[in-house]
Amino acid sequence: MAKIRMGMVGGGEGAFIGAVHRMAAALDGEIELVCGAFSADAQRSKRSGAALHLPAERVYADFNTMMTAEAALPESERMQFVAIVTPNHMHFPVAEAALRAGFHVMSDKPATFNLDEALRLRDLVQETGLLYGLTHTYTGYPLVKEARERVASGQLGAVRKVVVEYPQGWLAGREEDADNKQAAWRLDPQQAGISSCMGDIGVHAANLAEYVSGERITQVCADLTAFVPGRELDDDGAVLLRFGNGARGVLHASQVSVGEENAVRIFVYGEKGGLEWHQQEPNTLWLKWPDRPTEMLRTGGGYLGELATANTRTPMGHPEGYLEAFANLYMAFAGQVRARLEGTAPDARSADCPGIDEAVRGMTFIGLVVAASASDTKWHTFKQY
Repeated sequence: MAKIRMGMVGGGEGAFIGAVHRMAAALDGEIELVCGAFSADAQRSKRSGAALHLPAERVYADFNTMMTAEAALPESERMQFVAIVTPNHMHFPVAEAALRAGFHVMSDKPATFNLDEALRLRDLVQETGLLYGLTHTYTGYPLVKEARERVASGQLGAVRKVVVEYPQGWLAGREEDADNKQAAWRLDPQQAGISSCMGDIGVHAANLAEYVSGERITQVCADLTAFVPGRELDDDGAVLLRFGNGARGVLHASQVSVGEENAVRIFVYGEKGGLEWHQQEPNTLWLKWPDRPTEMLRTGGGYLGELATANTRTPMGHPEGYLEAFANLYMAFAGQVRARLEGTAPDARSADCPGIDEAVRGMTFIGLVVAASASDTKWHTFKQY
């Protein structure tokens, strides 16, 4: 069968995440990059496209031109979905243009610049009936999926406590003044939005907490800080969480934790047992019990559930990591696109991809914790839109 055809907006010269998206999309041979508008600078977009060996006529000066030109191509040639890998302020305009032109959308997170745009985006997705995916990468790890299934099966009992952490140290100094493009836009309110730390990585932690626990956050109490002088946006934060079933939680995210890399960790404790997973040792999941030894589960083990197994590519002992987790989301989204083309329902693996609901919840979380941190009121309700 033909590959699913992907276009890309953003991710040109000097961009980190664009290359990650392209590698992830290509990993399983299901998706082909056929076009792109890789930069707001037309010449940079052209150079980026040439470096990717794309035909010159499929490399566009801007995303609006790309949508119009691609929609005019024969159905057998045009892109079928667009990957959005721009700074946050451009996510909604690109997604809107793509959806209105008839293309499915796969977007980097957070989904939009603010909550209002996320709600408008949801309306557009519902209006067009097109597919929308969001790259909350950490849900793509096989053992994160296993953790979710173990909790959902009741093995841990009712969830009581969720602790999720995402510390980094790369912004402990003024990287935005050191010609660091990635730092500069993440700390610029005009491009990032109302938050840096919570908008960039805290939202990942919140999504992971809900995904694994199966419970939704209902209230937050937050304390955000900009430790580095002169910054307008937060670079560190701690959030107390309350969940719908009565469970409590703690979320810690930081961009100034010196020496930390991308140390995502989650702990879930139920009435009967607990679990622990670390992104920097992603092929191990720990199950903890009050009356027997702690269990170590490993990626690729024959004892894992169907979803974890379906998202594993190699035998036990061959490490799979970040790119493979990212690729699992693209594989799932490609499965949704293919099912749509064939007029069938997506299978369980394809259905397990963050979408527009996670997009709205993510933007709700970012806005809520920023407001909560600035308020003297202790608890703030997570509105259900």
